[in-house]
Amino acid sequence: MTKKSRSHFIARHQDVFQLGASIGFLLLVGLYASLTGANVLGLSSTAVWLLIVSAVVGGYMAMNIGANDVANNMGPAVGSGAITMGWAILIAALFEALGAIVAGGEVVGTIKGGIIDPNQIADAKLFAWVMFSALLAGALWLNLATAIGAPVSTTHSIIGAVMGAGIAAGGWGLVNWGTVGSIVMSWVISPVMGGAIAAAFLYLIKRSITYRSEMTVAASKAVPWLIAVMAWAFGTYMMLKGFKHIYKVGFGTALLAGAVLALLVWALIRKPIGRMSMAQDNSKEGVNRLFTWPLVCSAALLSFAHGANDVANAVGPLAAIYEAVKSGAIAGKAPTPLWVMVLGAMGLAVGLALYGARLIRTVGKEITELDNMRAYSIAMAATITVIVASQFGMPVSTTHISIGAVFGVGFLRELLKVNYAKMESVVFAGHQGEDREEVEAYLQRFEAAEVREKKRMLADMKRKKDQREAAQGANFAKNERKAFKKAYKKEIVKRSAVMRIVAAWIITVPATAVLAAVLFQIVASVLG
Repeated sequence: MTKKSRSHFIARHQDVFQLGASIGFLLLVGLYASLTGANVLGLSSTAVWLLIVSAVVGGYMAMNIGANDVANNMGPAVGSGAITMGWAILIAALFEALGAIVAGGEVVGTIKGGIIDPNQIADAKLFAWVMFSALLAGALWLNLATAIGAPVSTTHSIIGAVMGAGIAAGGWGLVNWGTVGSIVMSWVISPVMGGAIAAAFLYLIKRSITYRSEMTVAASKAVPWLIAVMAWAFGTYMMLKGFKHIYKVGFGTALLAGAVLALLVWALIRKPIGRMSMAQDNSKEGVNRLFTWPLVCSAALLSFAHGANDVANAVGPLAAIYEAVKSGAIAGKAPTPLWVMVLGAMGLAVGLALYGARLIRTVGKEITELDNMRAYSIAMAATITVIVASQFGMPVSTTHISIGAVFGVGFLRELLKVNYAKMESVVFAGHQGEDREEVEAYLQRFEAAEVREKKRMLADMKRKKDQREAAQGANFAKNERKAFKKAYKKEIVKRSAVMRIVAAWIITVPATAVLAAVLFQIVASVLG
């Protein structure tokens, strides 16, 4: 058997295993629901079967959330090499499940973001059909997005699905169009904010550490503060998002708690990080190693907060169906039984374990090359953007923020590389006609110089170029700039990945809305 055929054989059997494991899990979900939820209600057989099938679809939705959404938390850490794929899946599965069960809350809002008015649906049975159709449509869309390698917003998926099924059930007046408009605005706000903050942090790291001639000395001073800022951001984030269902605090209190944690972390790590910094090579690789454990911790905390929040996208509609078939009530907020929450938590973990590697690889490696410093910037962008958005009431998507942050890091690198290529062209023009070895030696000194020294060296080169009036050298520099610019645009940010992901974002809400409307009509005709 050739190497190619052996790889094909392994891939085919892996697909079969994943499919079999998925079907087995969903069958267990159906059995679990029948024993734990439906069997104790004393309902009609139709209602029992609706609840069992809804639980299976809820488990399917949770699996797809685990497969698609968790990449935002683990992708940068894996892509940077801070953690292996196997450990990332294990840590994420554990913390996603813990977040869903421990901090998922006793009450989950079923009408996400107030997208439809449940008071306009008089029949509880009809409302259950709306929620079932929305749940299935959201799950199918996430499955498709994962298959094509497009990380999309699971919240937007279920919002679009609820909207479409609601329109099919009660007309256009059922929809809160103000909320829909806010969601559309978030398509721009989320990635732009994430990209800008990530680029700002990366540039701060470059100016304070990697653009210095003595990187290890600079790192010993700057890295403890950078990690302390991360502790502040994550402390605030966890207070606002991770534990909001257990103990709700105000924005100011969360900021203060985060600041106290940051000062404590800085005091504890300042000297150890200083010693570690001085033990590293005076290089970017040495500095990168200082960010490894902070990245692992940030990925785990992001997974915990994600499990606490986004499990609602799977179990929220299921909780509404449970309430509707049990008591005939239509609840804007439905009390969620523990068995439903456990189902969602297990679905997140199983989906991540079976299918999460694909999207983790997309986010971490296929958009732009990442290292620990870039991954740190992405994690900071995700947390700070959510904190700011929470304060201003903006409906941002964590998926869009994280991917936007990856874009921001990539485009900053591209800009800096092109700018450096321009500076190199000035050096070449200033040395026109000189020995190649002298030029290369000067370039090495130029690359190692700090920012102020680079500016002085460039000024000298420009003066020499003007004095020589070397037209051929100027043309050479111009051609070099074009070549560098073209090469870096191809290498640093993959445009095909950008276009694929953005296109998936744009069509998520309308696609799930149309799919849910069609599914509702099918369900209503079959069960009606």
